[in-house]
Amino acid sequence: MTKTIKIITAPFISLVLLLSMTNAGVAETTISAEGQYIFNTLAFYIGAVLVALMAAGFCMLECGLVTTKSVSTIAAKNVGKFAICSIVFFLFGYNLAYGIPEGGYIGTFTTWGDSSSIETGYSDSSDWFFQAMFVCATVSIVSGAVAERIKIWPFFIFATLMGGFIYPISMGWQWGGGWLATSGFSDFAGSTLVHACGGAAALAGVIVLGAREGRFGKKGETKSLVPFAASSIPLVTLGTFFLWFGWFGFNGFSQLAMGTFDDVTAITKIAVNTHLAGAAGVVTGAIVTRLLDSKTDVVMMLNGALAGLVAITAEPLTPTPGMALVIGSMGSLIMYFGTKFLERMGLDDVVGAIPVHMFAGIFGTLIVPLTNAEASFGSQFTGVIAVCSFSFILSLIIFKTLKATVGLRISKEAEKLGTDVAEIGVRAYAIRD
Repeated sequence: MTKTIKIITAPFISLVLLLSMTNAGVAETTISAEGQYIFNTLAFYIGAVLVALMAAGFCMLECGLVTTKSVSTIAAKNVGKFAICSIVFFLFGYNLAYGIPEGGYIGTFTTWGDSSSIETGYSDSSDWFFQAMFVCATVSIVSGAVAERIKIWPFFIFATLMGGFIYPISMGWQWGGGWLATSGFSDFAGSTLVHACGGAAALAGVIVLGAREGRFGKKGETKSLVPFAASSIPLVTLGTFFLWFGWFGFNGFSQLAMGTFDDVTAITKIAVNTHLAGAAGVVTGAIVTRLLDSKTDVVMMLNGALAGLVAITAEPLTPTPGMALVIGSMGSLIMYFGTKFLERMGLDDVVGAIPVHMFAGIFGTLIVPLTNAEASFGSQFTGVIAVCSFSFILSLIIFKTLKATVGLRISKEAEKLGTDVAEIGVRAYAIRD
C-alpha cells in the first residue's frame, strides 16, 4: 500500500519541486546539459526529416509541370540527385563548408566524421543529416528549370559538382564562419545561400541549353509563348504542399536548438511567419492573375506560395506576422513579373525555378534590415552578389564544358519522342490510341 501511494504521488511531488525551482528564478537551469543535448539533437533530426520531404515535393512538382513525355526522367533525376548529393556531401562537401577558418573562403577536402560530445550541445550525425538535406534541396532547384532537354548523366555530373563544391563553398562563407559571417551578412535559413544559389545555377543551365523545341515562336521580332501542357496539375499541387510542409523544418529548425524556452518559442514564431508568408503568396498569385490575365492561374498560385516561402526564409524570426504577410505577397509579385520577364527573353524555365528561388530569394535577403536591426543593406547586397555570381559563373563554366565534351542536350529527334523514351526507356503514362 505504501509503495502504491509513493508511485501515485511521485509525479505530483516532482511537479511541486519544479514549480518551486521556477519560482526561485532557476528555471533556466532545470534542463541539464544532457537534456539540452537530447532536445537539440532531436531538433536537427526532425528538421532533417521534414526537409527530406521536400525532395518528394520537388519531384512531384516537376513531374506535374513537364509534359507527359518526360515524367519518368524527372523521377530518375530527382532520386539520383538525392543520392549523389548526399554521398559527395559526406565525402568532402561538409568539411569544405564547415572546415573554413574564421573569415576564410574554403574548408578542407576531407571526409566528414562523427566526433559527438556533450560539450557540442548536439549530435554531429544529426547536424550532418540536417545540412545534407539542404544540399539536396539546392540542386533540386536546377533540375526543374532545365527539364525536358538535358541528358540525364550530364545532369548527374553537374549535381555532383554543385552538391560537392559550389553550394558547400559559398554556403560556408556564412554558415561555416567564413568571410560573409564576419562581414555582417544575415541569411537565417537560406533565401540566398540555398534558393538564390540554386536559382543562379538554374539560370546558367537555361542559358546554355536553350529553350525546348517549339516552346517559343517568333511573332514579328518578338517571341511569344507557346504553351506546353503540364502532365498533372494535381501532382504539382501535391508537390507544393510537400514543399510547404517541409519548409516548417527548413526554417523552423534552422534555429539549430530546442533545449531552452527561447529556442522553442522562436521555432513556433518562425512557423507562424513562414506559414503566413506562403499563404499570402497564394492569395497574391490568385489576385494578380485575375486582374492582369483575366483568369485565376493555379500554377501562379502554387508558385506564389513557394515564392512567399522563399522570401521569408532569409529572416523568418524578427518580422511581425503582419510583416510576414507583406513579405510573402511581395515575393509572389516578384515571381509573377519575373516569370513574364523570362518569357519575353525567351528563357525556358520549365517550373519557374528562377523567379521563385532566385528573384524572390534575392528580394527576401535584401529586405532583412527592415525587420532585423543587426543587418545592413550593404552587407546584404554584398552577400547576394557574391553567392549568386559564384554560383552562376561556375555553373556556366560547368554546363559549357559538359556541352563541349560529353554533350548536354538531347537530339531534336529524342526531344520529339520525349526524354522518357530517349533517356530512361520507361514511359510514365501509357500511350492512348
